Amino acid sequence: MLENFQVLSPKAKTVLFSVLGFFALLLMSSSTYIIEPGHRGILVTMGRVSPEFAPEGFGMKAPFVTSVIPVAVRQQTRGAKADCYSSDLQQIAIELKILYRIPESSVVKIYQEFMGDPFESLIAPRVTEALKEVTALQSAEQIVKRREEIKSKALQSSRSKIGTLLQIEDIVIQNVELSKELENAIESKMVQEQEAAKAKFIQQKAEVESNIAVIKAKGEAEAIKIRGRALEQNPGLIQLQIVEKWNGQSPMVVTGSGGGANFILPLKNDGKK
Repeated sequence: MLENFQVLSPKAKTVLFSVLGFFALLLMSSSTYIIEPGHRGILVTMGRVSPEFAPEGFGMKAPFVTSVIPVAVRQQTRGAKADCYSSDLQQIAIELKILYRIPESSVVKIYQEFMGDPFESLIAPRVTEALKEVTALQSAEQIVKRREEIKSKALQSSRSKIGTLLQIEDIVIQNVELSKELENAIESKMVQEQEAAKAKFIQQKAEVESNIAVIKAKGEAEAIKIRGRALEQNPGLIQLQIVEKWNGQSPMVVTGSGGGANFILPLKNDGKK
């Protein structure tokens, strides 16, 4: 065989080496794999799934007969839409975002039992089902006003339905779409409630101001009453107050005794003697 190789022409040798190199490269590439960060690998050998997943990074496998299917385990966000009915039989379209991830312990099981995208086959149906159950117990007006409460109950119910196979991180209600007539009716009612609350506030404010005025008036009347009793018991108190408030200047006007006319005293000194 070596003799046959030696008799080959240089061109034939080059072709042979190229073919051998190609097959060696193909064999090497087929026997290795790389799992990207945030993913785990499902090893399938001739239709049989390995019970252990492949971690991220570089790995070896049987060439040509084993394939590696990557599965994301990082948190993912997908949108969904649910057509629901309220307790008063109003149709409501709800747009939401679902945040979820696949636990490492469920990677192989999900691939075996839920072929394809687990979101479409497992998550979206369970979440929309839970959301419909929650909204069926609330009126249309309550659904609009209590988004956070609706979301919390739907999230709890979704986690109960799915179990530990998948992890629902959160649900975000982005939009609640009502019929135009229902939307106008709810808006009108909310405006009326706001106006009623404003009127009640104004009434309460007036009552408080009235009570303050009454208390102030009672306080002033009591103060006058106390001053009157003090003057009756101490007649000299008026003279004392006059002295305390006197600014040191003589009065300009003096009242005559016996109802006589008032007269002005020349109190200023004009410099003449």
